[in-house]
Amino acid sequence: MQTILGHAHLSTTADIYLVEEEEQVIARVQEYLADREERAKHPAPPSAVASGYEASDLAVLFGGAQ
Repeated sequence: MQTILGHAHLSTTADIYLVEEEEQVIARVQEYLADREERAKHPAPPSAVASGYEASDLAVLFGGAQ
């Protein structure tokens, strides 16, 4: 994030983007992991690509079979 935003110091990035309480961060990570686990149980069909995108382009960006 620091590189993308062009911040010279990590502390600048942290001061702006890491302002949540530790408990909030942990809860959000747990929600994300639970959601990811649930999505893994029901993967979308390989041909299900959002309109306007090529499956081969997404495979390059996110990995996977082309």
